[in-house]
Amino acid sequence: MTNLLATFGFGSETAIAAAALVLRLALAGLFLAHAWLKIFVFTPAGAAGYFQSLGLPGALAYVTIAVEILGALALLLGFQTSLVALALIPVLLGAAILAHGPNGFWFTNANGGWEYPAFWTVALFVQALLGGGLLALTK
Repeated sequence: MTNLLATFGFGSETAIAAAALVLRLALAGLFLAHAWLKIFVFTPAGAAGYFQSLGLPGALAYVTIAVEILGALALLLGFQTSLVALALIPVLLGAAILAHGPNGFWFTNANGGWEYPAFWTVALFVQALLGGGLLALTK
């Protein structure tokens, strides 16, 4: 089976670079979707209120929205991918611990557990290790 996969290029430098691109685009899309949700569904004021209900400053919601958008755009373009991926990890750790931690592990739990943000955090770390991959503006 390994030889068959190798025949089709799996595990090659090109495949790894393509995988980095696919992961980078997926992560960018997720961050844009979450920023969109905070802006157009919850509204920035509603997100600020939710942050305050967690004991955080409401202004942190606005910072989070900005970081999600700017981080998503940087990932989309492949600009300083490893650095950006590492810089986004605290956003997900905050979500995993503060927003979803009390809800248990499974994301299907009421109000979502920390399973999804934990996996997203790992994906960001993998992206940082891989770099930008194909079509990245910078390494």
